[in-house]
Amino acid sequence: MLQAIIKKGKVIAEEVPSPILSEGEVLIAVSYSCISAGTELKSVGNSGENLLVRAMKQPENLKKVIDLAKAQGIAKAFSKVQQKVKYGTPTGYSNAGIVIAVGEGVNNIKVGDKVAAAGAGLANHAEYVVVPQNLVMKVPEALDLQLASTVTLGGIALQGVRRADLRMGEFGVVIGAGILGLLTVQFLKNSGIRTIVSDINEDRLKIAKELGADLVINPAKTDLVKTVTDFTGGYGADGIIFTAATASSEPLSDAFKSCKKKGRVILVGVSGMEIKRGDIYQKELDFKISTSYGPGRYDRQYEDLGHDYPYAYVRWTENRNMAEYLRMLQEDKVKLDLLINKVYPIDQAEEAYDSLQGPEKPIIVLLSYEPKEAEEANAKVVVNPEFSSKREVLNVALVGAGSFATAMHLPNMEKMKDKYALYAVVNRTGHKGKSVATHFNAKYVTSDIADVLNDDEVDLVFITTQHKDHASLVLQSLQAGKHVFVEKPLATNQEDLDKIVAFYKDDSVSEKPFLLTGFNRRFSKYAQEINEHTKNRINPLYVSYRINAGFKPSDDAIHEHGGRVVGEVCHFIDLISFLTNAPLVSVSVDKISPNNDQVRDDDNVAIVLKYQDGSVGNLQYFSVGNKSYQKENLEVHYDGKTIIMDDFKKLTGYGLKVNELMGKIPEKGQYEELLHMHEAITAGKWAITLEDMVQTTRATFLIQNS
Repeated sequence: MLQAIIKKGKVIAEEVPSPILSEGEVLIAVSYSCISAGTELKSVGNSGENLLVRAMKQPENLKKVIDLAKAQGIAKAFSKVQQKVKYGTPTGYSNAGIVIAVGEGVNNIKVGDKVAAAGAGLANHAEYVVVPQNLVMKVPEALDLQLASTVTLGGIALQGVRRADLRMGEFGVVIGAGILGLLTVQFLKNSGIRTIVSDINEDRLKIAKELGADLVINPAKTDLVKTVTDFTGGYGADGIIFTAATASSEPLSDAFKSCKKKGRVILVGVSGMEIKRGDIYQKELDFKISTSYGPGRYDRQYEDLGHDYPYAYVRWTENRNMAEYLRMLQEDKVKLDLLINKVYPIDQAEEAYDSLQGPEKPIIVLLSYEPKEAEEANAKVVVNPEFSSKREVLNVALVGAGSFATAMHLPNMEKMKDKYALYAVVNRTGHKGKSVATHFNAKYVTSDIADVLNDDEVDLVFITTQHKDHASLVLQSLQAGKHVFVEKPLATNQEDLDKIVAFYKDDSVSEKPFLLTGFNRRFSKYAQEINEHTKNRINPLYVSYRINAGFKPSDDAIHEHGGRVVGEVCHFIDLISFLTNAPLVSVSVDKISPNNDQVRDDDNVAIVLKYQDGSVGNLQYFSVGNKSYQKENLEVHYDGKTIIMDDFKKLTGYGLKVNELMGKIPEKGQYEELLHMHEAITAGKWAITLEDMVQTTRATFLIQNS
């Protein structure tokens, strides 16, 4: 399918695989999408700047890169940034089309429905999109999809009006007569508000007047504050909705000055934020922010997981706001004929964006898409014509092109070109998968795992998706006869784990593929050095392992599907089990008892592991520590000797001579585990026994459920 991609200061239509539908989502064949002249043009402009300028403008992203460099090294951090710059990012957040499939759990939308969709990174400029159900609205039958494609902008403007809470007969000022401002004018007039519009563009002021504004002001020619004050009988406006986009703080200052006492200013657009106390103090003004489309925005429970807010308590959610906007369009209470300037086909995306930067400054530009049959959404494979096969190595299919896989595993594979070749990439979203496949020179990218499972050239399936999907993908791959590497955890519940165990117990399958779970720490040079000494011990080990995991809010996705215990503590249990080299016989657990909901008990746990040989592992995993302190500290005590490992950066021995290893960044064995995986497949020797992987995974279930 074609999708608009921002790349190096331009927007181009690029061929990418169609997306895959999941639970709670809707697959839409897009008819029209609406370009946001403000937000998207800013992103286009930023993409054309050099990295230093972009870093200065976006210090929060620079900090992420610095943190990545500290954790994985400068080279990997730089490679990740370069990859993003080179292959660009998808754009768009408002479209409309026809539903061609719905995921499990979607009840109110069916195949064939006309719908509009919203959401950055979801309702993209693309021939097909997959959008969670709470960001999909049915379009009234009589409403043209061209008009409905503006749904997100309508929701943003309507939420600003709701935040202003103006009543019939009151005075409202709209600062900025762009698309949001001109929609706001119409909402205010529909509500009986006496409406004033301010903008420096005379053409847009003329449109505002035609749409019903009672007074229009060009602040470059007329004193805004005085004119508003005079028009309101000397009192000032009841409320001001700021929809302009400017780096200056002066327009916002004028907005405050134009308010009556106890009035309110609502920021919908962008403004410089130097606020003068004198502008707001004496009048006791309210200054409010309007967050996009309304209640539910940026809430994972609402947007991603489909949990609606009760109608009686949250009357206007983002979905209900946008549905109301569509109703007003259908009833001709909101008019767009003066606002939509031109429609370009998707393959002319570059020309469409260029038009927004021209002298005429159009208000709304749409992209259109050819009508598609449902079967065409199955075009999920894009082939790299420059791929050259090296059949003497293991062909790898990466499933899940996430940041860890692309920053860690794939660069490590590149260092082992005599052992591995990235052959295919599977990813739910087409552009991300294609950029990874192109960067690492894979033969093809697809959004359907069946393509690689049915490909005889694929030797190893490398699974780095969300935790909840691991076990299912592992089982499918094993049943297809593929060797499997899966990032931890192996499974998130006992039922799924039992299915994997049953596969290996099934005598009807003669040659079973190898499986490795990414318990990489045991393969690190630090763990291997410790093991060289402890394997010859006389008495059992006493192991103390402290993990300063770092705080994550209670509503973070990391706490789902087994949480941090199943998803991360498995690493540390495996390392202790590797050092003891004995079966685990008992697990004891205690957790802290928080005084409020800020802290969770299931990521602040004390665990005692008892092994058959008499060894004890004391595992402390907590999120309440300070993030500047090192993450992992391992102490191994035995036979009057002690070995200390500090954060996989330093190894020290007491009472014995060890190879005192030292490094600048943590080296946790990700490179070495790939060497062991290759040996397992080529020499028939398991890197970690199935029994060990199952034992560790079951232990995490016991801990999480304790």
